[in-house]
Amino acid sequence: MNERMIRADGVALATQSFGDPAWPPIFLIMGGMASMLWWPEALCERLASHGRYVIRYDNRDTGRSTKYPPGEPGYTFDDMVDDVFRVLDGYAIPAAHIVGMSLGAMIGQVAAIKRPSRVLSLTAISSTPVGTDTSHLPQFSEAFMAQMEAAEKVDWSDRSQVIACMIEDSRVLAGTAHPFDEAQTGAFIAQDYDRSGGYLSATNHGALKIGDAWRGRLSEMKVPLLVIHGTADPVYPIEHGETLAEAVASARLVRLEGGGHELHLVHWDTIVAAIVQHTAQ
Repeated sequence: MNERMIRADGVALATQSFGDPAWPPIFLIMGGMASMLWWPEALCERLASHGRYVIRYDNRDTGRSTKYPPGEPGYTFDDMVDDVFRVLDGYAIPAAHIVGMSLGAMIGQVAAIKRPSRVLSLTAISSTPVGTDTSHLPQFSEAFMAQMEAAEKVDWSDRSQVIACMIEDSRVLAGTAHPFDEAQTGAFIAQDYDRSGGYLSATNHGALKIGDAWRGRLSEMKVPLLVIHGTADPVYPIEHGETLAEAVASARLVRLEGGGHELHLVHWDTIVAAIVQHTAQ
């Protein structure tokens, strides 16, 4: 693994890469409030072992990338889309296979529409179709709604409160295909919290809005699309993944039976095999 800080247009984006730069590049974008560590290192290495050059990075306000005052992000969703190209430029990569998780997959959808020449393919994991009316689809689970309400009462500057809240968050996001490992999850969150210097700035992601400029434009996507979605996702139920796949010509949907809003080890074989096949096109 190699680390590199990309600096461009007044923003610093922390990155790590795995594998040989001569191999086809896979660019990983994580979801809201989550640093690149939420792409497990072992998963990145497994993808690289299939002859892929894997890059992960900290979104703004996470990890070691540029942070902004809480409640004052000073950037937009479109700025986060452009961060994709800033990092690719920093690595001198003209185009890459993008793999996004949740918010990261929404960023990937817009990137693929905005600058298709730089996106070789898109894999959207646990996400929802951008610029599409999804009001008729199943929404957040009751458990997830209750957890979001509980999070509003947390002092996000208090390490112990935040870690306890994030453990419960991960418990709610977990699927039904495996038992929840509280000890392992807590150790990881503590590590991520300390590396990031806290999660207070990461709460800025909740204020981001996807602009109307992308409304109704998914059908314009020409890059190959792979949708990976858990059948027990409490944030974006499986119907969101199905709708995304239906919106783009020739898209493929892979269902993770019992999978939640997560990247759990029990599904890694399926996820890796699907991405490797998709990025071999």
